[in-house]
Amino acid sequence: MSASEDQVDVERVLAGEISAFEGLVRRWQGPLVNLAYRFCGDRSRAEDMAQEAFLRAYRALGGWRKDAAFSTWLFALATNLYRSELRRIPARNVSLDDVPEPRDLRAIDGGLEDEDRDRVVRRAVLNLPAKYREVLVLFYFHEMDVSAAARSLGVPEGAVKARLFRGREILHGKLSQLLTGYCLEEA
Repeated sequence: MSASEDQVDVERVLAGEISAFEGLVRRWQGPLVNLAYRFCGDRSRAEDMAQEAFLRAYRALGGWRKDAAFSTWLFALATNLYRSELRRIPARNVSLDDVPEPRDLRAIDGGLEDEDRDRVVRRAVLNLPAKYREVLVLFYFHEMDVSAAARSLGVPEGAVKARLFRGREILHGKLSQLLTGYCLEEA
């Protein structure tokens, strides 16, 4: 995805060529839906949230100062919208105790199947407190560095680092409990 393509499309939209916004939507629709899904865990709701993010971006396009990449501005706008939306109507959370156990913990390779592990980890991340979930989603699932995650969340880099550390601690503890409990049941 090219920052120069984004800039050209933004300039065209601001000059009155509304159809140029389609290029921005085409390039960023998948990433924004994926980001929303990481926040709410519901594909339909994620698509609605991403659509709302694009509407807000369109209305606020003149406010992009170009001191950061368009994608950084768009992700910050979307992240703030998603956070507000989840405060307004919280995602349905499942207790980590209710997370289904993986099919077979003792696979031939001695660990979880990749699909089982990913599902358990993603579900566990979605059930973390919002401030930890948000930084983990941006950092790991959307591969943002600390600086970009801080800009998207509107918090200092130190806060992102602290939340990453604490979020990983909580996640490690919960996943260890799940996996230990499962191993004991199987023994």
